[in-house]
Amino acid sequence: MLSLSKHVCAPLVLLLAACSSNSEPPPVAAGDEHIACAVGGSAELADVCSVERAQEDGKLTLVVRHPDGAFRRFDVMTDGSGLVVADGAEEAQTKLVDGKLDVTVGADRYVFPASTKADAAH
Repeated sequence: MLSLSKHVCAPLVLLLAACSSNSEPPPVAAGDEHIACAVGGSAELADVCSVERAQEDGKLTLVVRHPDGAFRRFDVMTDGSGLVVADGAEEAQTKLVDGKLDVTVGADRYVFPASTKADAAH
C-alpha cells in the first residue's frame, strides 16, 4: 500500500482542486482582432473569437482562438477560393454571404471579413 506524508498530501489536494475548478472560460478570446463565431455548441454568432495571422514561406495562416481556449488553424488560399483547415480531419465548408466569408467546420461556424478579387483590384 502506498502511503504519502501529510506534507505531500496537502499540496497535492490543493493542486487537484485547482485542476478541477468549475471556473467559466472568458466570454471573449484574448486578442486584438475578433470575428463573429458560434462555437462550443452555441447556435448564436457573436464577436468572441480572436484571429492571429502567421506568415511563413509566403503562406498566410489564420489562427482562430475560441473563448474556451480551443483554436482552429486555417490556410488562406492564394487563388482567392477562401480558407481551408490547416490541420484536423474535418473540412471547411465556405460560402460568401453579404460580402463576408462564412466558414463552417463541424459544429463550429466563423464569419470572416472578405474581399473578392474584383474588390482587390480597385
